[in-house]
Amino acid sequence: MPDKNMENEIIMFTDGGSRGNPGPSGIGVWISAQGGSALGGKTLDKKFGKYIGEKTNNEAEYEALLFGLKKLKSIIGKAKSKQTEIKCFLDSELIVKQLNHEYKLRNARIQKYFIEIWNLMLDFKKVSYSHIPREKNKIADGMVNEALDVREKQGKLL
Repeated sequence: MPDKNMENEIIMFTDGGSRGNPGPSGIGVWISAQGGSALGGKTLDKKFGKYIGEKTNNEAEYEALLFGLKKLKSIIGKAKSKQTEIKCFLDSELIVKQLNHEYKLRNARIQKYFIEIWNLMLDFKKVSYSHIPREKNKIADGMVNEALDVREKQGKLL
């Protein structure tokens, strides 16, 4: 029998990266959950990687989180998202501290990302952000690099 505390909990790992700062950028997201009622008893294991154009590394980190929250909402639906807790794990300490109100947001573009994420958080029961070492974010990081590698190969073919 699943732990009732984890029944409506979804884990999300996100990463964003750029090759150059700014430079060609990509995002990676891994969403995982163990069959809670938000998923109709099913497990969830989804991985996404995407090239997002020219961005700074911090912009790519925020874009990854935005993409993940939007994708998750579309997977489980608006009604179930209101009953679901999301635990987000990022290897960007700066972004986590900004989202947890420990650091101020000085950059206007980053402030816009923050506001968009804040508004998305309202669609979920609870969203939390935790910093993890890069080594513990290998799947999301791999999705970033895969997206950038594919884009790089496409560019060489043109």
